Amino acid sequence: MGNTFGTIFKLTTFGESHAKAIGGIIDGCPAGLKLDFEAIQKQLDRRKPGQSKLTTQRKESDKVEFLSGIFEGKTTGTPIGFIIKNEDAKSKDYSHLKDTFRPSHADFTYQAKYGIRDYRGGGRSSARETANWVVAGAIAQQILTKVGVEIKAYVSTVGNIKLNKCNKELDLSLIDSNMVRCPDTEIAEQMIAAIEKTKKEGDTIGGEITAIVSGVLAGWGEPVFDKLHADIGKAMLSINAVHGFKYGFGGVDISSSKGIEVNDVLLDKSGKTKTNYSGGIQGGISNGNDIYCEVMFKPVATIMQKQNSIDVDGNTVEIKGKGRHDACVVPRAVPIVESMLALTLVDHYLRSKTNKI
Repeated sequence: MGNTFGTIFKLTTFGESHAKAIGGIIDGCPAGLKLDFEAIQKQLDRRKPGQSKLTTQRKESDKVEFLSGIFEGKTTGTPIGFIIKNEDAKSKDYSHLKDTFRPSHADFTYQAKYGIRDYRGGGRSSARETANWVVAGAIAQQILTKVGVEIKAYVSTVGNIKLNKCNKELDLSLIDSNMVRCPDTEIAEQMIAAIEKTKKEGDTIGGEITAIVSGVLAGWGEPVFDKLHADIGKAMLSINAVHGFKYGFGGVDISSSKGIEVNDVLLDKSGKTKTNYSGGIQGGISNGNDIYCEVMFKPVATIMQKQNSIDVDGNTVEIKGKGRHDACVVPRAVPIVESMLALTLVDHYLRSKTNKI
């Protein structure tokens, strides 16, 4: 289970890293939306492997093929089916994992849950799956654009190299000007050097992505179990290698703050506030201010160094990664973060239409 995301705008996905294809079905997309197919492909290109020397060198064109739900370039209101063919899987690179578990990887937990696993490229646990999310997220973003919502994400940390500037101090048009997707060119060069050094050592390194959403009106989100920040958190924590999520309180220690220091004073009836420590959400509902969050990624589990582990029979074995892997996932994860934000927000936008008469 757990293959569907959303309440009204729903995405159900299928496929594994080394299967013939991956794909999905989008249900609940309103009819009459004229799709910008180039924009969809652009987001896929930002996520695809082999795009720079920093990423895995697996070569996938990631061209999406739509099968249904679209006529003459417009959505019809019926389910949108799509596939992305896998073109460059090298399954032999994973034969050493047939009976062995990588430390801190989902190899063991998938075996424990199902009693069987597709070890080729990690199977369904692979981040290859996230290409499906980007397709749906790109469509969701086109709906949100029509109502004035803009989503931007960028790499703000790699290892111990941190971009210590808030988004208002940055030129976000520079996000894609470098291969690490950091809008500060000087910090970006340091991040690139750190990833290259880590890769040469056969190791991996973690990082953080910061995201900002502008244009969300007050009133999106549910007051109890489907709080907007809770659903955004679920979306972010569903992304491969994500181990932490924080919204609001930029540059402030939440637990040591006092109310008088961080309460956001209202300025007008639109919900605009003097400060935005709340991160655009109060009581689980958007308040009309920018929504911003930070997403923390762990180092990728597959490393090109020898480690001890166990096999399926519990015997101690030595294991070393093979094949093509990212030394740091955050540069490619930027469009994934944007897409999962878009899927969450478009769902709550559509749900908000039922709030009141």
